[in-house]
Amino acid sequence: MFTGVYTALVTPFDENRNVDKESLKKIVQFQLNKGISGLVPMGTTGESPTVSHDENMEVVEIVVKEVNGKVPVIAGTGSNSTDEAIRMTKIAKAIGADASLQVSPYYNKPTQEGLYRHFMTIADTVDLPIMVYNIKGRTGVNIETDTLMKLAKHENIVAVKEASGDLNQMMDVIRQKPSDFAVLSGDDNMALPLTLMGGNGVVSVVSNIIPHWMEELIQAGRKGDVEKAKTIHYELLPLFKSMFLETNPIPVKWAMSEMGLVKDMFRLPLCSPAEETKVKIREVLKNQGLI
Repeated sequence: MFTGVYTALVTPFDENRNVDKESLKKIVQFQLNKGISGLVPMGTTGESPTVSHDENMEVVEIVVKEVNGKVPVIAGTGSNSTDEAIRMTKIAKAIGADASLQVSPYYNKPTQEGLYRHFMTIADTVDLPIMVYNIKGRTGVNIETDTLMKLAKHENIVAVKEASGDLNQMMDVIRQKPSDFAVLSGDDNMALPLTLMGGNGVVSVVSNIIPHWMEELIQAGRKGDVEKAKTIHYELLPLFKSMFLETNPIPVKWAMSEMGLVKDMFRLPLCSPAEETKVKIREVLKNQGLI
């Protein structure tokens, strides 16, 4: 169902740290004009932990309306509370989102059985395609391949955003998955390796600033043009690395502010990057011709 590049959108804030609706519409149009495959509002990159549930759904609604059916919108509606995830996913469906991004429950560290029941309960309750989000580094729990394959049997669980960082696990998932189940990288620097192994693309941070280049990279990989894909990958590698000099989404949002796309505004406990980080990011942006 999902192939190509799906931008994990940042959430712009104004000087008062309210959601900047006009800037949000602006970056959505920027993405559409650059040929992005789809958009993922209110994931980790969208600073979902620091917005209210009402703001979360407001952002999703703005993106859905601005996209107006041109590309799929995968709404971040995950939670460490199954009931809350269901509530927000129902709203996302009513708003018109095409799918839901469901992060593995964080902090409470459920067992594999608990993970299975969590995702299955959401899928049974809300008739909306689900992309499971596996990111042990943020949640403290890995979704094991056996668990994911059991989940993939559900007609509403159609994809995984794989950010385990474990190539062996990614290969196992791709080898065992049903033919209609999509596997997308959750890490930009792993996007090409995963795609060449048979994956479907990437949910990307860096595509907030270079959607067209990321699309070119993934398209080359999916077409088997390995030399072209490798060339693009290594050209972009300094940019990939710079986007994780500090905790995501700090670097990418600051880079976007340098490009005039959003303001350099965060909600605590996130804050602007250190001056030495700014210097490094600015140098990479200049080298890439982005500023």
